[in-house]
Amino acid sequence: MAGHIQDRWYKTEVGPDGKTRRIRSDRYGSGMRYRARYVGPDGTEKSKSFPDRQKRLADEWLARIEADMSRGQYTDPKAARVTFKQYAEKWLASQHTDLNTRASVDAQIRRHAIPYLGSRPMDSFLPTHIREWLAELEKAVPASSYRRVIFGNVSGVFTAAVEDQLRTTNPCRSRSVVAPSRAPGRVRPWPADRVAAVRSGLPEHYRPMMDAGGGCGLRQGEIFGLPVDEIGFDTGWLHVGYQIKVIGGRLVFAPPKRGKVRDVPLPEQVSHIFRAHMEEFPPKEVTLPWLTPDGAPVTKRLLFTRAEGGPVRRSDFNTYAWKPALVAAGVLPPPEKGKRHQASREDGMHALRHFYASVLLDAGESVKALSGYLGHSDPGFTLRVYTHLMPSSDGRTRRAVDKLYEALGWTTDPTADGPQTAQGE
Repeated sequence: MAGHIQDRWYKTEVGPDGKTRRIRSDRYGSGMRYRARYVGPDGTEKSKSFPDRQKRLADEWLARIEADMSRGQYTDPKAARVTFKQYAEKWLASQHTDLNTRASVDAQIRRHAIPYLGSRPMDSFLPTHIREWLAELEKAVPASSYRRVIFGNVSGVFTAAVEDQLRTTNPCRSRSVVAPSRAPGRVRPWPADRVAAVRSGLPEHYRPMMDAGGGCGLRQGEIFGLPVDEIGFDTGWLHVGYQIKVIGGRLVFAPPKRGKVRDVPLPEQVSHIFRAHMEEFPPKEVTLPWLTPDGAPVTKRLLFTRAEGGPVRRSDFNTYAWKPALVAAGVLPPPEKGKRHQASREDGMHALRHFYASVLLDAGESVKALSGYLGHSDPGFTLRVYTHLMPSSDGRTRRAVDKLYEALGWTTDPTADGPQTAQGE
């Protein structure tokens, strides 16, 4: 047995004759009579009390504890009463990923999980509770790909709870729980006329951002944090070494995603556009902390700033510049009065990188070179994302066979039943 049952209504003492006997204790008749006690895997004593006439239940409970320990399925009864909110906050505080990732995960859990799941004890979750939460999440977050990210983080909380012996299973991994679907498998780059239309819809001092994204493949944060001294007007190269990120609600300078500092070709036309932009809108110095809100201050002359000066904040730009430009270009419908613009993650500024990739692949650029220009950590990832944008594969096949037919003198009459030898042979 993993422990023993204490009868708190009786105690044992030695009588005058030297024999032990049971007598009533001071607690006789009041409070819980039986106390089931055992030592848990962590070396501390655990217990649960039962009322009079329920010793059988106490024995059964203790037997289950022993069985769970032997099967490796033990959970601490008291610790398991911790709520999802309490445990999730401890889980968030223990994360050691980069600050931006931590901030993103923290926002997802606090905004989309804790309000729905927070008050429920960790040991009480069933798959039905996760299914109900996912139904509510679908109403709040239209993008399936983003719901999948949130779901993955919540599942991570429950996985940690299993490992910490607060639960025996992860309800997110139940067969009856269907995770939100992935984003559409194929990237669909914007056509050039859409890029031009969105560019025209942006405020004039922001329009060359389209060229930084669509002509150089920069991410949004890298565009916002592009210093003038990183633009090699004479060398024909653009160095990508900075971005502007939001950490804890504050803007900071940071390296590019995953620290992938890189150099990308600076097309001559984009160079001319940047020069003209600098003449009309002179670059301004911006000072921000490095990496964290309390980091050392760094000052850079940025190519793009707000009209009144200062760094561009992603949320403001998306709301007051990008979304209105999408509406002006006919990409999104105008919002109803008093309501926000329609959500459309596939039409975010990242679409410019897809456009850039499609242009380079169509021109015959190698996947390895493109991967380096985009700052991907693995050319294989670039290939998986953009392989369907390589029209040269089927085109090469057609041209190769056509040349063979021409060299052999075979006819290519579409009305013929098949290839025929040329006349006179």
